[in-house]
Amino acid sequence: MTDTKPCLAAEYLNAAVRPRTQRVIPIVSPLFVPTEQLARPLDRLALFGRLAPLALEIGCGTGHFVLQRARQQPELDFLAIDIYNKGCLKTCSKLDAAGLTNVRVLRMEARELLVEALPDDSLQAIYINCPDPWPKKRHRERRLVNRDFLELALRRLHPAGELFFSSDQRDYVEQVAEVLADVPGFRNQLAAPFVESLPGYPLSKYMRRFLDQGLPVHFLHHRRDPAISLPALSGLDLRRGYRARRPGGRHE
Repeated sequence: MTDTKPCLAAEYLNAAVRPRTQRVIPIVSPLFVPTEQLARPLDRLALFGRLAPLALEIGCGTGHFVLQRARQQPELDFLAIDIYNKGCLKTCSKLDAAGLTNVRVLRMEARELLVEALPDDSLQAIYINCPDPWPKKRHRERRLVNRDFLELALRRLHPAGELFFSSDQRDYVEQVAEVLADVPGFRNQLAAPFVESLPGYPLSKYMRRFLDQGLPVHFLHHRRDPAISLPALSGLDLRRGYRARRPGGRHE
C-alpha cells in the first residue's frame, strides 16, 4: 500500500495545517518522535528498548487518557498521536512529569501511521476517543472512522486485539456501531451496541468536561476475532473522511 501512495504523509499533514498558521513549538522531550525519524515499518525495539505489546491512541489531545492508561498497563507500550503541535507538547510534558517511559508521542495523522509504519497484527489495542464529529449532516463524510478505516484498523490489530471508540455524539456512535457489526472479524464485547460507561476506562479532559454538564459519552468495545481469516485489502479509499479539524479541536 505504501508504494501506491508515496506522498500520503505530506499530503495529510499539509492539509491539517494549511487552513491556519501557528507557531510550531519545538518539542525536546525524549518521548517525542519526529515523523522523519520514525522507521517504516516501525522498529519497536529501537523505539522503546524492549519488545512489548503495542497499543495506539489516535488523537491524544493533551495527554490525559494515555497518561492514565500507560499507568494502568505498564506491561504495554503506547503510541500517542495527534496532528496538533501544542497537544503533542502538552502530552509530552505530562508524561515526562509522571516519569513514564512506555509511551512515545508522534505528530501524525492516523492513516499515515497505519498505512506506512504499522504492519498487520502489530497492535494490541486501538483507542479513538471523541474524534471530531463533523456534526452537520453534509460534512459527515469527513469523519475519521468509516468502513475503510475500520477494515484497515482490523488488520493492524493482533488477533484478539481490541478497538475502543467513544464520542459524545450519539449519531456518530450509532454510525460506527452499525459499520462494525457489518465488518467480518470484529466482535462486540458489550451487551449492547454501545454503553455510557466502561468500568476502569480512563476519561479524557474533554470527556470529563462533557460529563460534568450532565451529558452522556458513549463507548464501543470490539475485539478482533482470531478465528476469522482476513482477506487482503484492496481498493480502500483512505483519503475519504479526512479533513483538517477545526481550531480548538476536540481531542483532549
